[in-house]
Amino acid sequence: MSTDLERQSEARAPGGWRVLAPFRFREYRLLIAAVSLSIFAEGMWAVVMALQVMELDHDPAALSLVAACLGAGLVGFVLVGGIAADRFPQRAIILVVEAVNLVAVTAVAVLGALDLLRIWHMAVAAGVLGIAAAFFFPAYSAYLPRILPAEQLLAANGVEGVMRPVLQRAVGPAVAGLLVGATFPTLGSATVAVLFALALVLLVATRPVSNGFVVEPARVKTRVLTDLADGVRFMVKTPWLLWTLLFASMFVLVVIGPLEVLLPFIATERFEDGARSYGLVLAAFGMGGALGALGVSSRRLPRRYLTVMMLMWGAGSLPLIVIGWTSSFWLMLVASFLVGVTDGAGMVIWGTLLQRRVPPAMLGRVSSLDFFVSLAFMPVSMAIAGPLSKVVSMQTIFAVAGILPIILALIALTVARMPRDEIAHPLS
Repeated sequence: MSTDLERQSEARAPGGWRVLAPFRFREYRLLIAAVSLSIFAEGMWAVVMALQVMELDHDPAALSLVAACLGAGLVGFVLVGGIAADRFPQRAIILVVEAVNLVAVTAVAVLGALDLLRIWHMAVAAGVLGIAAAFFFPAYSAYLPRILPAEQLLAANGVEGVMRPVLQRAVGPAVAGLLVGATFPTLGSATVAVLFALALVLLVATRPVSNGFVVEPARVKTRVLTDLADGVRFMVKTPWLLWTLLFASMFVLVVIGPLEVLLPFIATERFEDGARSYGLVLAAFGMGGALGALGVSSRRLPRRYLTVMMLMWGAGSLPLIVIGWTSSFWLMLVASFLVGVTDGAGMVIWGTLLQRRVPPAMLGRVSSLDFFVSLAFMPVSMAIAGPLSKVVSMQTIFAVAGILPIILALIALTVARMPRDEIAHPLS
């Protein structure tokens, strides 16, 4: 193995696309390959889960229940996941998460094949997958700075920012829609399980990192609540972080439920071959996210990085109005694509911002707080979307989801004085 100095020199070597630079490192190549398979599986699972639930019980309330269990598992354990990421080897956490994903989806596939699958089984599996995700995200965020130098983090986040929407929101849903539409949901579950198994094999092939690019101070054995309190204090005392998370929590409340619960029913009611149409609408979102992420990661971080990020997320929600009202399949595809572009670009900036401006020893906890605060209302949004659609039109729900985020983004920018902060803290 090369020394840290040699590896850093290699990382700074010119040539090639900026976004491809992290692929010079073996551990990153294996990690991103495994993550790519995993997020492809997650993309398929989003459609398989929805169509499987609709086959068992064609009621928005049933899908709300299952989706809410996934969200509750994520939100309920993400703080624990952040503390674990700062206390235990991140590689080991990622391995365990992938094994849990494999077991949960395999159980659904087996029960479906035996014709024993029920809604409560889907709810339990969704909850387990949510808990696993709660441990994955903080561990992955804290692991990247250990295997890559700081100047490669924007590119690495860009790679994930491209892979995630392409595979999770585009290829995965499209493949699942075509597969389930032509066969049955159980075959989709079995395919997802195979993908998780392949990802686990790649993760096992990675080597433990003893000396990464981050020099960590000696850790003191502190209490869990003390660790958590340190992260909360940092969040509260950092206005750009606090107000971005508050914006994200409200964004999730008004947007996630309609997209995850109501969109499958809109697609099946308005278009022929609903499973295929739903998968393609999600695919358009994913392709947009990939292009947005690629565009940001291929260039330098914007000088007005906070302003750009917030306006992308706020104004980028406006096409949701079209999704709620149109009966044109192609217009819905374009609207979904535009939402994806702004979402993908904003997420790359946000991930890099956390890794550059948060102290390394606290990154796992802050990442978990990021997910907890920003996703706290995700299960609520999923739980109420189905029942709410019975008393309020889906068109009205999507109109609110499209308009409210831009108002919330402007409030966050103003109260946290983000334009002043980004000039005072430039990120080259």
